Amino acid sequence: MRGKTVAYWIATAFVAFIMTVSGGLALSHTPRFMTALAHLGYPVYFSNLLGVGKLVGVGVLLAPGLGRFKEWAYAAFGIVVLSACYSHLLSGDGVMALEPLVTGAALVISYVLRPAKRRMAVESQVAVGV
Repeated sequence: MRGKTVAYWIATAFVAFIMTVSGGLALSHTPRFMTALAHLGYPVYFSNLLGVGKLVGVGVLLAPGLGRFKEWAYAAFGIVVLSACYSHLLSGDGVMALEPLVTGAALVISYVLRPAKRRMAVESQVAVGV
């Protein structure tokens, strides 16, 4: 049980770190981030939406409770990761299109290994056989 908890927190910390850094870069409009966003064909204002969404999602993932919001954060981060892969692929970035899948794998590990107290109440009851 302890190993599962450690693996959960490592995966969750990795996702939180990646999303916090990329969300911060998006909100601060760093030149390198904005160049990459333009290369993918996204407008400048999308950087603000992406940055706020990522930082709010990280806050939800790390906060205690909030089971339903965590489900939405996991889903949103999954969409972000898959969209990044697809955008890089269509922009001709080759193997770089697979890079976001590392974060996606950590996201899946975090989701699957999350403790019962970090799940929705209904899901937790089903998991313990209530």
